[in-house]
Amino acid sequence: MESFEYGLQRSVVRLTKGEHDRAMTQPNLPSDNIALPSSYENGIAVVELADELQIRKQTIFKVLKRLGIHTVKRRESDRRGQMIAVISKAEAEAVRNDLRRMASAGGDVNGPSSDTRYFGEDYGVFYVVQLEPAHDPGRLKVGFTTDIDGRLRHHRCSAPFAQCVKTWPCRRTWERAAIDCVTIGAEQLHTEVFRVDSIQVVTDRADKFFGVMPVISEAPNSDSTEELA
Repeated sequence: MESFEYGLQRSVVRLTKGEHDRAMTQPNLPSDNIALPSSYENGIAVVELADELQIRKQTIFKVLKRLGIHTVKRRESDRRGQMIAVISKAEAEAVRNDLRRMASAGGDVNGPSSDTRYFGEDYGVFYVVQLEPAHDPGRLKVGFTTDIDGRLRHHRCSAPFAQCVKTWPCRRTWERAAIDCVTIGAEQLHTEVFRVDSIQVVTDRADKFFGVMPVISEAPNSDSTEELA
């Protein structure tokens, strides 16, 4: 049977001719990001890997390109059917290994590394996430991340209705002070989970806090629009 192969160096996805033809005729999908019906169902979303490693998803895409790994698209029911970029578990491990190798060799992807956790970056966003908007609207998760999409997906594993209320450009070193500022008087339920009487008070405090901090010229992933390419 005639077959086609996708993926370089780390993994290969084999499609029958019929599967290949159906994938290639799907509308609005680039040829290097073919939507595979079942091959990557248990794969890892790029935004989740970026959140795990606390680096920008753009960095992940750079590493994937260098390794010759192509993403595929998977439709997510918890994102109203949105297509997201996914790689296999083996390919995700290849990315981790490559970043470990570069970190140990003193390499550089996006700039000087300030975190021993691979290429953990100093710039990102401070976020306020409402964990149960309908049933417990005052229960919030606050903190720092380099990728709000990946962090929100992570929270939705245990709180499927979690919603991002607002984000602010932030440096990693500001996180503790920001948390202490916005949660004054709040009931602490977990390390970064609180219950408050008013979400508006929390966001107003954050606005004031970040209003007096130095301006960050570039704040990657400062909204919840997911990059799919």
